[in-house]
Amino acid sequence: MKIKILLVDDHQIVLKGISFFLAMQPDFELVGEAHNGKEAVEKAAELQPDIILMDLNMPIMDGIEASNLIAQRNPDIKVLVLTSFSDRSHIMPALQAGAIGYMLKDVEPDQLAEAIRSAYKGNIQLHPDIASALLTPSSASAAETKPLPEQPVRGLAESLTPREMEVLRLLTRGMSNKEIAGALTVAEKTVKSHVSSILGKLNLSDRTQAALYAVHALGSDGQES
Repeated sequence: MKIKILLVDDHQIVLKGISFFLAMQPDFELVGEAHNGKEAVEKAAELQPDIILMDLNMPIMDGIEASNLIAQRNPDIKVLVLTSFSDRSHIMPALQAGAIGYMLKDVEPDQLAEAIRSAYKGNIQLHPDIASALLTPSSASAAETKPLPEQPVRGLAESLTPREMEVLRLLTRGMSNKEIAGALTVAEKTVKSHVSSILGKLNLSDRTQAALYAVHALGSDGQES
């Protein structure tokens, strides 16, 4: 079964280039194109793709608003942002709007293909440069994005068990419950239980929020900053 993809971008050259690349992948099927967020919302409902590659800066309706509407109306469709913007003022709102991942247009073609396949499986996808952008303190106003839960960064180890900390670190890599279970040599249902416990303790609603929270709280070595 092929992964059905809807491509959303207002630049014709970009559309043609990515369309050509997608057509070369044996497991991808480009089911449609949209040139702005409003078209993306309409075509998402009509075509029911598995993955939407969503640009952000577009006329009529931007990609963040479109992602939010799609998440509300078609929660099974996964939005993977593909943009040129690498700043927090775009990253955080896009992910909070429901996008499963955030990729930059300078990504290598093979990396984009793997990101699409992994996002299709439900795994969080972040461009290599995005994690460092998220770790950089923001000077933006508080109104720019919704704040993360008021959980002290240095209180993670006190809130979570050692095993839950291990699971959280693996979540930040975009790993699925099955992959985490394999890495930790435990049952998948055990990982699911740990994830539920983590979300409850940190007052988070989903895996994406947990991964983003951990990116803020944990350094590149996986230790609390």
